[in-house]
Amino acid sequence: MMNLAELLLLAIGLSMDAFAIAMCKGLSVKRLETKHLIIAGLWFGGAQALMPLLGYLLGTGFRGIVESTGPWIAFMLLVLIGMNMIRSSREEDRDMSASFTAVAMLPLAVAGSIDALAVGVSLSFLDVNIITAAVLIGMTTFLLSASGVRIGNLFGTEYKSEAEIAGGIILILMGIMILTQHLGVF
Repeated sequence: MMNLAELLLLAIGLSMDAFAIAMCKGLSVKRLETKHLIIAGLWFGGAQALMPLLGYLLGTGFRGIVESTGPWIAFMLLVLIGMNMIRSSREEDRDMSASFTAVAMLPLAVAGSIDALAVGVSLSFLDVNIITAAVLIGMTTFLLSASGVRIGNLFGTEYKSEAEIAGGIILILMGIMILTQHLGVF
């Protein structure tokens, strides 16, 4: 069973994409208001909480088929997602709209939370309370996204790449930890 510290690390790792996107949103805003922080936090946090639930429901449908390989699947998905985050940290930024409307935020929230869907599938193969995990992921993402908007507004995207790399490394380490626990190494 994943403990609270492990779930928090997972939540932080998953939140890094949203944090990086939020930093870009903050950069696009000329006059930052508290509502911008809250809107970004709600969109990104909500999407990051919903996606693992959806992934978990999808994964439980396959549980009987892949019960013994679940930790291996979780390991592979987390490593692939982590590697993708690290790879995408090197991509060029494009200009981002300063709009915080639903039309502007929904695609960003969904795009930033696709990884959480795959992680939700991984979690379905493990002994984890998905409600606790989803709430923790959502709350962590809310806080980091709101902070990201503020940081982006203050400093620009100076730390975007480092945030994505850190998130990728955390997810890879979580995958390794899940596999080593399954194999009885730790």
